[in-house]
Amino acid sequence: MVYVFTGKTASLKAFLPKNTVFETSPLSKHSPSAADITYVDITGLTAADQKKAVAQLKKNCKDSAWGIIDPKGSIKDPAALFFEGASDYLGASFLKGSNTVDTKRLKEVQQWRKTYASAVALESASKAAAGSETGGFLKSGIKLPSASSFPGWKKMQTGKSMPFYLLYCSLQGKTSLDTRLGEKVLAQVHKRFLALLSAKFKAADGLLWMDTGKDCLILLPARAKSAELAIKACLGMIVAAPLHILEFLGINIPANFIFALHYGSVSYKPPGKTGTVVSDAVNSIFHLGAKKSEPGRLTISGELPDVSIPKALQDLFTSNGEYEGRKIWHTKKFNYSKAWF
Repeated sequence: MVYVFTGKTASLKAFLPKNTVFETSPLSKHSPSAADITYVDITGLTAADQKKAVAQLKKNCKDSAWGIIDPKGSIKDPAALFFEGASDYLGASFLKGSNTVDTKRLKEVQQWRKTYASAVALESASKAAAGSETGGFLKSGIKLPSASSFPGWKKMQTGKSMPFYLLYCSLQGKTSLDTRLGEKVLAQVHKRFLALLSAKFKAADGLLWMDTGKDCLILLPARAKSAELAIKACLGMIVAAPLHILEFLGINIPANFIFALHYGSVSYKPPGKTGTVVSDAVNSIFHLGAKKSEPGRLTISGELPDVSIPKALQDLFTSNGEYEGRKIWHTKKFNYSKAWF
């Protein structure tokens, strides 16, 4: 059953299934079953009331799927909702189009709920397995699948959900690059950056998976060797940043690379067709890379499998506390004999 809490019943009927139940009782008294899906229309709610609604949904729908209806697009970061446990978001673009919450979408919402619940269970199990050792390096308790589980990129099945390493990559200047270089020049620099990444991560079997035009995401097989080669490639690019930036990218202003590495389950879709990918792992790595990582460093999530970082490289990392509930580490800052960045 689909339940909707809203004060705008008439305007939403066209988008929702015919058997939708429009609730008038308080959300706090709502008790959905595991098979139900609950939506709350946040039209007219203040930011504080929106937070309260999300908190109430998390409490009352802890065992079922829930989503947010946001006709005016008032939520600036919808991805954060999925981080909170949401299974769907109906924003302004969805409601202004000819879209409907059909059977296919409801199945995807329920599948996302199952995936999220599995991820939460895995995280809890990992923390329990780590026990008193959680204060050490990694100790996530997460194990890699067998090497044979990865069929190769050419044989990857669209829609298949499986674990991957996710590597965030970006280029950042000491001052804003788009201001210093201009939009057209920066676009050319970004293309060269992507070419450089493709070459550097080829040995790790890295796939240039998502590209926003400013940063990108490389997908790596869930294999210890791929993680090791990718980490070494990141370190090599950071150490040789001045050379790469001057000679390969063709710019003569101080800049450096930003890298962040995470691990999680992703429903695979080929490059160029990833616009509909909804994944906690993807949201997490973009948040970690864009908001917490630093130029000239590789940042790693505490949810990497324990075998991800070879012992010979572990001394290069230093703890940086927690971010969004996950322990994180940075590589130590590299110092140039002459200040570069």
